[in-house]
Amino acid sequence: MCVIPAPDAMPRPGCTLAPARHETSRKESLLKSIRLLGVAVAAVLVMAVGVANASAAGLTGAGSTLVAPLMANWINGFEIKEGIAVKYGAVGSGTGIAQITARTVDFGASDAPLTPEQAAACNGCVQIPWALSATGIGFNLPGVKKLNLTGSILAGIYFGKITSWSDPKIKKANPGVKLPNLAITPVFRSDGSGDTYAFTNYLSKVSKAWKNEVGYATSVGFSHGVGAKGNAGVTSTVVKTPGAIGYISASYLIAAGLGAAAIKNEAGNYEFPNLKNIESAASVVKSVPASNALSIVNPPKKATIAYPISTFTYAIVPHNAPQKGFLQQFLTYAVTIGQKYGAALDFAPLPKVVLSAAKSSIASL
Repeated sequence: MCVIPAPDAMPRPGCTLAPARHETSRKESLLKSIRLLGVAVAAVLVMAVGVANASAAGLTGAGSTLVAPLMANWINGFEIKEGIAVKYGAVGSGTGIAQITARTVDFGASDAPLTPEQAAACNGCVQIPWALSATGIGFNLPGVKKLNLTGSILAGIYFGKITSWSDPKIKKANPGVKLPNLAITPVFRSDGSGDTYAFTNYLSKVSKAWKNEVGYATSVGFSHGVGAKGNAGVTSTVVKTPGAIGYISASYLIAAGLGAAAIKNEAGNYEFPNLKNIESAASVVKSVPASNALSIVNPPKKATIAYPISTFTYAIVPHNAPQKGFLQQFLTYAVTIGQKYGAALDFAPLPKVVLSAAKSSIASL
């Protein structure tokens, strides 16, 4: 699966695109997956029940919007296979962590690993890596079909120091590209978000100023730009705002037909959030810590084609939960059979070492 620079752009060398009708089919599949979540989102948002009541209806979960399109496929496939209903609210990683901590859902989902404080508050929760994707950089730049960006340029944009697309730093990264003299509107997540965590973690690794002045977390204090809720909100804002740029989960970029910027990695190559580039970033993982917390942003230059804002996403589940059996069935489905749905949505398969750790964690519940 390829994320192309823009809907009508030619693929870069080494990136094989399906015929247009197949690309349309993939976009339709993504949109269908996102629509399928609508009923589940509404159901979870109006629920004010505890886990005891949830048990009668199967499983409930809440959190990450990044994993939401894949989750829609997992839910459909799992219900067909096992006959167990699952409802999921794509409300953002921060809210998902809060809801599983309060035990108002059976599982949370987050693209950011728990902080020590969150882990303590969650009181016996286990985080299990169950999917692998990337946070892309979408842009709305009339007349520009391909865009290269570096970490320092992105930090400058979100600091409010680079304010025009004709800035010399952007021109230097894009030789031969006619960049308009158009104001840049950076868009960020207004809700607690794993995409914010991945994006700001990346900026903290490539910009000392960002690390010292802003740092990284699911919510940070952006000093410049426009906030929007969820991946859907950021996508919508970028689509309707000429000159806008936003960090957006790769699958939402595909569904919206937004251009995706190529980001310079440590090897000096500009890469898109395509499957092989996400897999290259994850290839640096040789072992998994006991906490299962993993960071693969800005991997070393030996990962020559790595997309530098790649990320794992996690299920967050309590030990000895009332729904333990159902949870183990659903989690096992997600990390095994459910991985087959990933490629069309720009989710790469879990590396073997990560899959092994996930299975061990599921068994330990």
